[in-house]
Amino acid sequence: MIASEAEARAWLATLPEADAAALARLERLATLLASENERQNLVAAASLPHVWQRHIADSAQLLGHVRPEAASPWLDLGTGAGFPGLVIAALRPDCEVWLVESRAMRIAWLEQAVSELALPHAKVVGGRLEQVPSRPMAVISARAFAPLERLLTLSARFSTADTLWLLPKGRSARDEVNRLSGWRHLFHVEQSLTDPEAGIVVGTMGGKEPPARKGRKA
Repeated sequence: MIASEAEARAWLATLPEADAAALARLERLATLLASENERQNLVAAASLPHVWQRHIADSAQLLGHVRPEAASPWLDLGTGAGFPGLVIAALRPDCEVWLVESRAMRIAWLEQAVSELALPHAKVVGGRLEQVPSRPMAVISARAFAPLERLLTLSARFSTADTLWLLPKGRSARDEVNRLSGWRHLFHVEQSLTDPEAGIVVGTMGGKEPPARKGRKA
């Protein structure tokens, strides 16, 4: 379990994606975040002293569930402050990463961050998810975006049978999977590396279950 800023930095340095350039981008991201957070409430101010553990390593751990060759295109829903999407793009600048966000000030922040971090394949998609054109995605992530059932309803059109879903869900992860009905899925919960009480919903989804067939009348 990653329990401190020092442990988060040390863990990040072990990642295959974390070359010197990637780590420099993450350093720059942390600096930009702290500065912008004085202007708008991107993340809780109390979390900034723990940014490497709470936000950067927490996002980067998702890459451990993805085959390197199957990480693009990546769709990050409700990106907000850029987690996990900006971290994924900083570590894998070769991947196409869509950052979907509807709030104007956060869209502006994401565009600034993408520019300053020089992420050529990261795309800020400003607007409500319902307005985003459908496209098959290799990975779909969402951090605190919506309850699982609503999230699937909103975004299933981006998923194929091979799409990997990575959904940090905090304490509610297992309960949300257990309560999910009406969907053909292979979801399970993985323990978060940064929070002993948090889980990540991981797996694939095959769409809505067909309605039950009514029996014939005698």
